[in-house]
Amino acid sequence: MALPSHKPSTFLVFPWGLMSIALVLILNLTLNGAWFNKNWSWIAMVLIIPAAILENFKVGYSTMRIMFMKVVYSLLSFLLAGLAFGSALTGWHIEKFQKIPGVKSIQLPWYVMLALAVLLLIQVAQLFSMLKAVKREFMQMDPDN
Repeated sequence: MALPSHKPSTFLVFPWGLMSIALVLILNLTLNGAWFNKNWSWIAMVLIIPAAILENFKVGYSTMRIMFMKVVYSLLSFLLAGLAFGSALTGWHIEKFQKIPGVKSIQLPWYVMLALAVLLLIQVAQLFSMLKAVKREFMQMDPDN
């Protein structure tokens, strides 16, 4: 007779939102600008909608390991998107105000920024749902309740 496993499934601890943010940035940096400009809505839809759906599947699971990994992956998502936004803003500032030619920076079109903002909003919603699950779990352990 096999003992039940207490290890959460890989699906629950996999960072779907972080993976989507990384893929949006990688595709923006590596693909041809004209091709990406024409197909950005399809790329964003293929990356954002599955990330939102797969992250929503994790809402009901409130074990401490899953919640901890959600927080870590959300923080990494904000770090990665913040670095991309910061680099794009720095490149824009150097180009517009300092007028220094030949400085390499990340070029983020408006649609990539919109996709990153939507993915970050999904991460924020996941963090709030996790806080609600933690509150519910603590309320069940309260002896006065």
